[in-house]
Amino acid sequence: MLRTLFACCLVVLPLAAADRPNILFLFSDDHALAAISAYGGRYADVAPTPNIDRISKEGALFRRSFCANSICGPSRACIISGKHSHKNGYLSNDFDTFDGNQVTLPKLLQGAGYQTALIGKWHLISEPQGFDHWNILPGQGNYYNPQFISAQGTKRHEGYCTDLITDFSLEWLKKGRDPKKPFLLMCQHKAPHRNWAPALRHIDGYKGKTLPQPETLFDNYDHRSNSLKLQQMSVAKDFSWGHDMKFHGKNEFPAHFTALSNNEYERMNDQQKKAWDAVYEPENREFLEQMRAGKLTEKQITEWKFQRYIKDYLLTVKAVDESVGRILEYLETSGLAKNTIVIYSADQGFYLGEHGWYDKRWMFEESLAMPFIVRWPGVVKAGSKPESMIQNIDYAPTLLEAAGLPVPADMQGKSFLPVLQGKKDETVDSIYYAYYGENTHRVAQHDGVRTSTHKLMHFPASKEWQLFDLIKDPQEMKSVHDDPEYASVLAFMKQEYAKKRAEYEVNDAAVPKDRLKEEWWVKRHREKVQQLKKQGNPDLVFLGDSITQGWEAAGKPAFDATFGSYQTLNLGFSGDRTQHVLWRLFNGEWNGLKPKAVNLLIGTNNTGHVKQNPAETAMGIKLIIDFIRDRSPETKIILNDVFPRSASKDDEMRKLNDEVNRLCASYVDNQRVFRLDMSPDFLQPDGTLSKDVMPDLLHLNAASYEKWAKAVAAKLKELGVQP
Repeated sequence: MLRTLFACCLVVLPLAAADRPNILFLFSDDHALAAISAYGGRYADVAPTPNIDRISKEGALFRRSFCANSICGPSRACIISGKHSHKNGYLSNDFDTFDGNQVTLPKLLQGAGYQTALIGKWHLISEPQGFDHWNILPGQGNYYNPQFISAQGTKRHEGYCTDLITDFSLEWLKKGRDPKKPFLLMCQHKAPHRNWAPALRHIDGYKGKTLPQPETLFDNYDHRSNSLKLQQMSVAKDFSWGHDMKFHGKNEFPAHFTALSNNEYERMNDQQKKAWDAVYEPENREFLEQMRAGKLTEKQITEWKFQRYIKDYLLTVKAVDESVGRILEYLETSGLAKNTIVIYSADQGFYLGEHGWYDKRWMFEESLAMPFIVRWPGVVKAGSKPESMIQNIDYAPTLLEAAGLPVPADMQGKSFLPVLQGKKDETVDSIYYAYYGENTHRVAQHDGVRTSTHKLMHFPASKEWQLFDLIKDPQEMKSVHDDPEYASVLAFMKQEYAKKRAEYEVNDAAVPKDRLKEEWWVKRHREKVQQLKKQGNPDLVFLGDSITQGWEAAGKPAFDATFGSYQTLNLGFSGDRTQHVLWRLFNGEWNGLKPKAVNLLIGTNNTGHVKQNPAETAMGIKLIIDFIRDRSPETKIILNDVFPRSASKDDEMRKLNDEVNRLCASYVDNQRVFRLDMSPDFLQPDGTLSKDVMPDLLHLNAASYEKWAKAVAAKLKELGVQP
């Protein structure tokens, strides 16, 4: 597929090579709309962002720009893949790794002749692909004296992270590229991510001032899901002693602060520490003296924490805005501005005390909304404010079209290029959001849909629905899901929710899921990843659940006798369902494989464990096939019908498996996907299943494995797959 896409791109090139726009993607981390003065809000006057605002004045500002999954890594994966998290495989920052072998925006632009560079925060674990030049922070990176990783290795740089990212970006623009070619530069800042360590030139910027606090700072979470009270991202309860509040030494008040230390201070040199302490220590001493004397109420303590937080946050933003100014100035003086699309965005919004919170994750507006401001001289009308709802999965299709390139059919986002061109204003009626839960901050898993007027959230663990009227209740303080007056709205929103999940192929069987709490499973997964690294590319991959794993037990004699001359890799895991296979493939068990053939058998545990809807199981199987086809177009896939189970043909679970097979028949094209049905070999003429074939009416015995091996071997011979 990738080869075909690149070929399509090359066909397009001659039509637009002379005037293809450069693309400058200026990106920050956790930048709330309330902290960008172009968006207005309570900090527009006290914390202006004139350089970011300049892009808005000379271009367009989107007020209804949203993320698909409000966390750093997953949002970035959505942007470059043009797909929701379950389709690009990077659902959370806990244990996922971005599979760089998939089709992405930078790869497509690079393949079409663009020079591509990534500088700053990457945060997707795997090594960047699709970039001619990259120089990235490890993980979250650091504000002070950070390390950067490039193809040449890791190097520590003295200075402030935002400034260094800007320096490196300007250096590449000036000296690191071929001026005859268009470019994509992704300049991606760490700031204003936690722990909000401002540059030394800014740290006294709000000395003696009290900044506005949100009306909902002391939200009690009434009239909404109880899960809101269980989070651990509270200004009042969850800020740390050193990391967030910048105190030194032992935590004197563990009831009010967590114990995380300030590693940014620890990275500073003596001169930096001296300048830092000169500003922070007097304020710290004054507050701690009042705490020791018991002079502060709980409310006053929370308000002090908020002031420390919001000042530090806004001061880190100040350096980002200065960075934007430096780069815009270079575009002007170099003459690049007239043919460069300049975008300012962030991976998601952020809570600046709203609902008593910091951080993101929730589908509430402050973290769902993400800035999107764009300038494109001669195309985007200066000062425009489109009403269209856009999402971060839409960025890649839009930029591909702007570059004159085709959009891959499997990208889920929709191009809003016509909106930028002023040809239309609305592109979608609703957007879909999904947060899959992480260990950090204890925010409940939830998903939902948002229209221009309402928002519906679903919490699967508690089976709760939440409905908000965004016109009457913009702060989302009361769910009206149980209000009779909103019954018709609730019904409509549930229909929209179901429609969007179907459109994006979302269900439990199709969303990658790990089993990392099971020690044996983790061990086997790691062993398979290492085997792949050592062995290299196998001829045959056997992919599935316990029946496939059984090639290493009851099926071993037949396997060795039949497939011994092949290089093989057994990726069968007992108890796996389709979602577990997907997770393993995304997280290292495929990683560039180009086997001649894959023997796929999966789905019976979806039936046996949860009696899953066959359409959902079939969708999970489809996504596994799509994964393999996208990454290894020449690989032939032998799709086994899910084996019969249970003695009687009338058994409920037998019927569920039969329906899965009926639905999966449409995936067989006899060019890349081929069917193998073992039912005639395993079933009696009357449709019954004997224990002589499957002793437990589910798993094969040695003789049955021998039958299966012969059938697979015959199919391989038919397909011309040889060792």
